[in-house]
Amino acid sequence: MAMDQKNILLVEDSSDDEKLIMYVLKKNNMGHEVLVVHDGVEALDYLFGTGKYADRDIRIMPKVIFLDLKLPKINGIEVLRRLRADERTKFLPVVIFTSSNEEQDIIDSYRLRANSYIRKPVDFTQFVEIVQHMGRYWLSMNQSMPKER
Repeated sequence: MAMDQKNILLVEDSSDDEKLIMYVLKKNNMGHEVLVVHDGVEALDYLFGTGKYADRDIRIMPKVIFLDLKLPKINGIEVLRRLRADERTKFLPVVIFTSSNEEQDIIDSYRLRANSYIRKPVDFTQFVEIVQHMGRYWLSMNQSMPKER
């Protein structure tokens, strides 16, 4: 595993949600495995090695992406659409983690092959529990797709 590898890419524009997610992951010894980006453009730049991430080794991908939908510049649905359209990222696990409860967002996410759709709870305790479960499941329990040879 490369030294700069981050196992979770957190795409989150809310600083409050980011702080809480990072707090929970750090408390559960997963914080060192997270890279945070704040909008859809930055997420795509990171994943495809463009913009400020032009020197990044794109052969090294996160194990999972926690993707908010309501993002500035490029929204989460469009980020997911672009990931699924590219051979290099079409099988990356993407968990939609959003406050949106709009039925169309859920439908669009699953049509674009999101791996999971989780609504952010308003309740602090529930929020903490869900982030703990997400981190544990995607980093410890889920079997990642093998690299194609």
